[in-house]
Amino acid sequence: MSAAVATPPVAPTAPARDAARGALAGTGALVRLMLRRDRVRLPLWVGGIALFVPYFFTAFGALFPTTADLQQAASFTQGPVISLLGGPGYGLGEGITYQSFFAAVYWLYFLLAAALMNILLVSRHTRVEEQTGRSELVRANVVGAHAPLTAALVVAVIANAALAVVLTAALVGFDAPLGGAALVGAGTAAVGLVFAGVTAVTVQLTEYSRAASSAAGAVLGAGFVLRAIGDSLGEHGTALSWLSPFAWSQQTRPFVDERWWPLAISLVVAAGAAALGYALSLRRDVGAGLRPARRGRAEAADWLRGPTTLSWRLQRSGVRGWAIGLTIAGLVYGGVADTLVENFVDVTPELTAVLGNAEDSVAGYLALMVSMMSVATAVFAVLAVQRARSEELEGRAEPVLATAASRTAWLGGHVAVVALASVFLVVLSSTAVGLGAAASTGEWHHVGDLALAGLVSAPAVLLVLGVAALLYGIAPRALALAWAVVVVGFVMEFFGPLLEPPGWLTALSPWDHVPALPVEDLTLGPVLVLAALAVAGVAAGLAAFHRRDVVTT
Repeated sequence: MSAAVATPPVAPTAPARDAARGALAGTGALVRLMLRRDRVRLPLWVGGIALFVPYFFTAFGALFPTTADLQQAASFTQGPVISLLGGPGYGLGEGITYQSFFAAVYWLYFLLAAALMNILLVSRHTRVEEQTGRSELVRANVVGAHAPLTAALVVAVIANAALAVVLTAALVGFDAPLGGAALVGAGTAAVGLVFAGVTAVTVQLTEYSRAASSAAGAVLGAGFVLRAIGDSLGEHGTALSWLSPFAWSQQTRPFVDERWWPLAISLVVAAGAAALGYALSLRRDVGAGLRPARRGRAEAADWLRGPTTLSWRLQRSGVRGWAIGLTIAGLVYGGVADTLVENFVDVTPELTAVLGNAEDSVAGYLALMVSMMSVATAVFAVLAVQRARSEELEGRAEPVLATAASRTAWLGGHVAVVALASVFLVVLSSTAVGLGAAASTGEWHHVGDLALAGLVSAPAVLLVLGVAALLYGIAPRALALAWAVVVVGFVMEFFGPLLEPPGWLTALSPWDHVPALPVEDLTLGPVLVLAALAVAGVAAGLAAFHRRDVVTT
């Protein structure tokens, strides 16, 4: 006869308890992992953005030592053209301070940097993880369905909070009132959170990280254009401005008439976008996107026979997207030329000299817009070279190099495609500015003039490409330094006349050596020198790439 033996209940194991927590199981561990992986990258982002605070305030103190000097400088920063580039312009009148001058003219670019940081952060920790297969390894543990996205958003919140604190401290260090400094920090973090939420949505739509980041970047570009048009069409902005996330921060009026409530719009939109991202993530498989990838051909097309044509195949969607975006921006900026300049001359006629031609302010404005299109194309060039880096790091370059294709042909093909695409984009976008201006002013010679201006500015873009190719050839990690050339060029081109930096710093900008058509006469000497330097940079980069090892993750 056997007796039944009562089995004592077994306490749930740690994994079982974690599983019981549901969709957020493992979030804390993923947050710690992401922070460890970004222990260098995030401090560089936060520190790099905040570093411009002491730069600007040191420059202000040197250039405008008295209030009268600052007020005189402020008279050159009012009007629709500056609103196009800086914002609604609160605090540039009576009672101006260094702090209000900074917030009115330069804060916008801190907001742009915060938005880019968050787009790349969320994409890197979500879609890139799925694309590389690492997400499947992580999800093989006790990890809830929403844990990866939640962890990425938590890291974004931490990064934005750190950025807000560091910016606030930097501003207070230059005698800014604590309330206004905190508003600048919070406003910058709020824009970052909005684009973290936007990226949480775009990473659900496609299975490729570049496409997801590009979609979020398109929202960023649309927001910038809406803000630019809205701010330039009326004093302190118009209703159109409020469609942009940038306005929700800039309309807080730091150091002038401070108000916190517009930041609530940013928080609501960020939360709503994140909630949409969660909902969409449940409607797709891991590694897939809501938009299914198209089935490829069973055999490659006849023209896909070499590394150059392969490079074009990889870059063509990016070229198409940039072409559409830059064309729309060019038509918009050119289309408002007549209205902007007419209002501009009425408000601050002395500022026409800053545009390069006191007698023809329209030509000065159009030359400035060509420079903007050229700098934007330089951003494309650096991003396109980064595509070659991703091909190498993710192991897709090695199978190509294992064939008869040489290293020089592989990287040279990428650079050749990017060079041709860059020339095409800068000429196309400049022509679009001319078309918009012709429709606005009725003077159709602007089309040909600005097409030529775009072609003349192309060597500056190619020089940026040459620097990027050189840095990539030396070491893939060094490619990030190419952004310094773009940033210096942008600051010197648009704010150099105001900041009056040292001559050697201005000379570091490739655009400083380009004739500003149609304001200046065409001189081929500087253009040819820039083109020669670009070729030399590419050649040195190819030589360096030929000697170093191929790097994979």
